[in-house]
Amino acid sequence: MDRVECIVIGAGVVGLAVARELALAGREVLVIEQHAAIGMETSSRNSEVIHAGLYYPTGSLKAHLCVLGRHALYAYCLERAIPHRRCGKLIVAGNDAQAAKLALIHAQAHANGCHEVAQLDAAEAKALEPALHCVAALSSPNTGIIDSHAYMLSLQGDAENAGALFAFDSKVTGAGLTGDGCVVQACSSDGTEIELSTDLLVNCAGLWAPRLAHRIKGLDQGITPTAWFAKGNYYSLAGKAPFTHLIYPVPEPGGLGVHLTLDLGGQVRFGPDVEWLSDQDGGIDYRVDPRRADKFYREIRSYWPDLPEAALQPAYSGVRPKISGPDSPTADFLFATHGSPHYLGLYGIESPGLTASLSIAKHIMTVAGDVNRALPE
Repeated sequence: MDRVECIVIGAGVVGLAVARELALAGREVLVIEQHAAIGMETSSRNSEVIHAGLYYPTGSLKAHLCVLGRHALYAYCLERAIPHRRCGKLIVAGNDAQAAKLALIHAQAHANGCHEVAQLDAAEAKALEPALHCVAALSSPNTGIIDSHAYMLSLQGDAENAGALFAFDSKVTGAGLTGDGCVVQACSSDGTEIELSTDLLVNCAGLWAPRLAHRIKGLDQGITPTAWFAKGNYYSLAGKAPFTHLIYPVPEPGGLGVHLTLDLGGQVRFGPDVEWLSDQDGGIDYRVDPRRADKFYREIRSYWPDLPEAALQPAYSGVRPKISGPDSPTADFLFATHGSPHYLGLYGIESPGLTASLSIAKHIMTVAGDVNRALPE
């Protein structure tokens, strides 16, 4: 059978960044993607926010890689003329109890190296955003927005220019570890089946990464996580909102709350909320239930009381690839070799995965131990 030095499964933003990093290091890379194009799941169904790294536990991979990734991503956008804007965000407290939580987030931000984050009282916040209602706020000037599709196209171009190949409309149907690598079976949309061997298999399948890991013969399944699916619904605003910053409430379990984000054209969207899904064997229903609007109006009006009636319209939804459930603390990113020098699984790469994508790719090349030993010099 044909042998490929490195196979990356998944052409979302993280898979693209990993493929680019491997190809730039001189590795032979094949990316296998089940959809017809790049970034058609989580990577194209999010808020397109460049996160500063405030919320995540100090010392966690999320905190470390978000801060590194944010610096790398801004530099990459400037170098490649990728549309983006460092617009800043305000995290707002609507009452004294939430203000106490803001103080904890402020301390967490500084512990993570985000020393630019500042506390604001109600008057200072209102001076920045006159339509805002809050009792206190945090200012994060290094939060921004990005054209995520332009970014992913650039990553794909870099990878291809360095020799990487892409197989779209192709689904991995099975795999197995061997003594000197991994054998991968895949099937294209026209029914063509192929079997390849590889020195290194990198599982960047996002939502489906744990399920794929369970299908790999010979892989130690002791640490394969359980996949949880947390749908996030978004609503768009009819007309313009009087805000120039992103507006975030105090975080809620499972997500960062129904926040106000701007796109690069100045249009406003709200979301995501948290809707835990159960069995996904039949596929994901990405439709937005209009009945969820009542909750959106209530939450948005806690910081924008003048939101007009009938101003919200169902927009789109995405699903977070979680590895912790609704009754558990949010899990950190998990990079697992399962004891094999020929496999690396990336699990639970939810937010801030977009922001951290470049640093994640660097991390698996330089930190994740057994991975480089699988690659011949």
